[in-house]
Amino acid sequence: MSDVRARIERRVHEDPGIHFNELVRELDLAAGQVQYHVRRLTDGGSVAAAELFGRTHYYPPEYDEWERRALALLRRETSAEIVATLLDEGPSRPVDVAERVGIARSTLAWHTDRLVGAGLVEKRYDGHQLVVADERRTAELLETADPSLPERLVDRFTRLVDALLE
Repeated sequence: MSDVRARIERRVHEDPGIHFNELVRELDLAAGQVQYHVRRLTDGGSVAAAELFGRTHYYPPEYDEWERRALALLRRETSAEIVATLLDEGPSRPVDVAERVGIARSTLAWHTDRLVGAGLVEKRYDGHQLVVADERRTAELLETADPSLPERLVDRFTRLVDALLE
């Protein structure tokens, strides 16, 4: 295995759910070079790829589909904060979660729809509450996921725009 391929594989195993552009940035490699080696790694089965939420994310092959979707979302700062708030507070009304996280209700709804679709969060309509679906597994993945600086900047810009439009 080439040194470049070994670096890519090591990075994917260290940071499950890393997306293509982040690999290019962090490893300081050309996009075509990363693309070539990632294809070889996925064909060989030592790395799994998943197209999720507009990005291609890479994972160690032992991660199942639920974990892949969950990590792709939890790498986004706002989604991670919503889940962390629900883990801390327990079942909560959406208005309370939006206030606690500091985002508009529309932004909360956008993130919540994706979190519900991935099976991380459930909506309980009896009391109009949001809850974390599988607290133990979700908490473990939340510790694994760490949004990168560019991901944080995009989320913070979205929050700024939300605040200006309120």
